[in-house]
Amino acid sequence: MRIGMRIAYSGGFREAAHEVTDLEKAGLDLVSIAEAYSFDAVSQLGYLAAVTERVELTSGILQALTRTPTLTAMTAAGLDSVSDGRFTLGLGASGPQVVEGFHGVRYDAPLGRLREIVEICRMVWRRERVVYEGKHYTIPLPPDQGTGLGKPLKLINTPVRERIPVALASIGPRNVEMTAEIAEGWEPIFFVPERAAEIWGPSLEAGRAKRDPALGPLDVRVGVPCAIGEGLEELRERSREGLALYIGGMGARGKNFYNELTVRYGFAEAAATVQDLYLSGRKEEAAAAVPAEMVEATSLVGPRGWVAERLAALRDAGVTTLVTSLVQPERADRLRTVEQLKQLAADL
Repeated sequence: MRIGMRIAYSGGFREAAHEVTDLEKAGLDLVSIAEAYSFDAVSQLGYLAAVTERVELTSGILQALTRTPTLTAMTAAGLDSVSDGRFTLGLGASGPQVVEGFHGVRYDAPLGRLREIVEICRMVWRRERVVYEGKHYTIPLPPDQGTGLGKPLKLINTPVRERIPVALASIGPRNVEMTAEIAEGWEPIFFVPERAAEIWGPSLEAGRAKRDPALGPLDVRVGVPCAIGEGLEELRERSREGLALYIGGMGARGKNFYNELTVRYGFAEAAATVQDLYLSGRKEEAAAAVPAEMVEATSLVGPRGWVAERLAALRDAGVTTLVTSLVQPERADRLRTVEQLKQLAADL
């Protein structure tokens, strides 16, 4: 199991980036940069490429529907170039709250668009002239829809790799099936190892049945808050705030994918309560209403022995890459946690 970390989009990036250089020496395998409606992930990934030597750099995730497919491909090829082939393109559809509310782009057919975006990206990386006619994207634009001056083009530069790995963030049954079919990696959210086979197993099995063997095994990338030590219950409880944001606030009623996933986990009553409280502005109460079982099951904050047991459960559920949020306030503790995680993963 590889050990990575996520750098949050809320601030303090330069300090976090320089800390990554120490964590890289401690064995960190991967760094992921989130993108919501804060600073873009691309500029920060370029900065990380300059100050690191070995770790994989991942967008976690780029909002696919707010960029053209060819721009996404160009961006990925550029990041792969400046990092000497260390970039993985993490993509996701996000949701209407961000795509429509912040970008002013219609949230339309996310599943079909993601498939076509991946297909177009791979054409660009192979330096083919991009001639594509899909249900959602047509390149070049036909004369009756444009000026008539568009012509097929190919990428000027030769990419470091013609097959940059793609990891898709997905949680719905059809989206997870597509991910297992076409992507190198899968990034689920709120991953509970004891329930993963029940929730996602059929979709993963159906997608893998159609998977091109050239893609290799699916890299299952799971994000969790992490801290190793005694008496860290308060740090574990802090994850309630983030859980409540997604379960209660990332989407309107009937359009919140994270709330729907919580229902699928068996917490229908709690999901409704968290959403009601959050949407009415009672955020602290919403956080308190997140089930304790869900807080614990989606965390790696606790004593070393307990963390080792949870790592084993994640491994048994098929997780191959752990993307941690290092929640301890002291830098030395975060460094020690990465070192311990690497040893625990090796012991597995």
